[in-house]
Amino acid sequence: MAAAAAAALRAWFWNERFWLPHNVTWADLAGEPGPGLQYPRAGHVLSAFPLALGIFAVRLLFERFIAKPCAINLGIQDSGPHRAQPNAILEKVFTSITKSPDGRRLEGLSKQLDWDVRKIQRWFRHRRNQDKPTTLTKFLTFFILILPPVWFCLLKATRWRFTFYLCIFFYGIRFLWTAPWFWDTRQCWYNYPFQPLTSRLYYYYILELAFYWSLMFSQFTDIKRKDFLIMFVHHLATIGLITFSYMNNMVRVGTLVLCLHDASDFLLEAAKLANYAKYQRLCDAFFMLFGVVFIVTRLGIYPFWILNTTLFESWELIGPYPSWWLFNGLLVTLQILHVIWSYLIIRTAYKALVRGKVSKDDRSDVESSSEEEEVTSNSTKGVFSTSSNGSNCINGHVAGGQWTEDE
Repeated sequence: MAAAAAAALRAWFWNERFWLPHNVTWADLAGEPGPGLQYPRAGHVLSAFPLALGIFAVRLLFERFIAKPCAINLGIQDSGPHRAQPNAILEKVFTSITKSPDGRRLEGLSKQLDWDVRKIQRWFRHRRNQDKPTTLTKFLTFFILILPPVWFCLLKATRWRFTFYLCIFFYGIRFLWTAPWFWDTRQCWYNYPFQPLTSRLYYYYILELAFYWSLMFSQFTDIKRKDFLIMFVHHLATIGLITFSYMNNMVRVGTLVLCLHDASDFLLEAAKLANYAKYQRLCDAFFMLFGVVFIVTRLGIYPFWILNTTLFESWELIGPYPSWWLFNGLLVTLQILHVIWSYLIIRTAYKALVRGKVSKDDRSDVESSSEEEEVTSNSTKGVFSTSSNGSNCINGHVAGGQWTEDE
């Protein structure tokens, strides 16, 4: 009974009329297209899981034996946010009731402890921040190398993800440069799905899939960001696209999508590295370059090159079928995320132009004094006063405009 149900489920999932164009069956793709060649197999994607675990292990070794010593040599210390002074009552409220008390609760705690409300507010902010990783911990995935010429020092920075994105991008460019579909996207659909899989194409695809699986794993162990949900959806859509396009032998257009997305990511990682190393101008330059490349590739090349061939050229050459709709739906989902991220980038770039430098990463995990007091002052209906220029201050310091480290 169970075997029959499993067989029925397998037959339903691998329904040829969903996965393949009209008049094509799995039997047609079972053979070998030539000596040493084959078509993509669903079982190939399973090899990505042990490879993803291997990538994650390499990352841990990279952080411990390469990134940390380089960060210490650069002068980035293992010092975290200010720690909250021990207080049993506030600790109980923090762990059992709320990590962000409202104005009424703050006033009640003020009377109970005979503390100033602002002091209690600072205690909760410090308590929340002390659970966040230190600058050195966040830098552990970075690999920094300084090469000092005679008249200046140029920071050449790599990071774990920076290293991967950079290497895989140039590998993809080198591979695609000789691929006919790189110059003529209609080649993605000629003789589809009878397009043989080469070894270089196989390694490129499986390595990308394994890396994104490793990012999915590490997202639950790394620092949690404000864009956690967006990144989760992005990783799911990316993994779904890579897996789906591989099993459906849409790997030619898939390589274009992968290479296009890798083009800008390493520039953002380089900007973060420069920020940690306190090279503000270099940080600004990398970020602006990243913004330009991101918007050009994601809002220009992607819709007018990638979506054009998947939606229109493929419709003309092979026609739509059920999995075709799903594939394009995932690609459109990515485009929606591109629009959201482009808005965030443009907003940050605008602030940078107004203030003279990149001011803050919107995904920042450590709270600033001014942000905390602005929110709490609204909730307490004017309990807190502001400085003469309207800025909320703590201990005489106004929240700085430096780009807060986010990873």
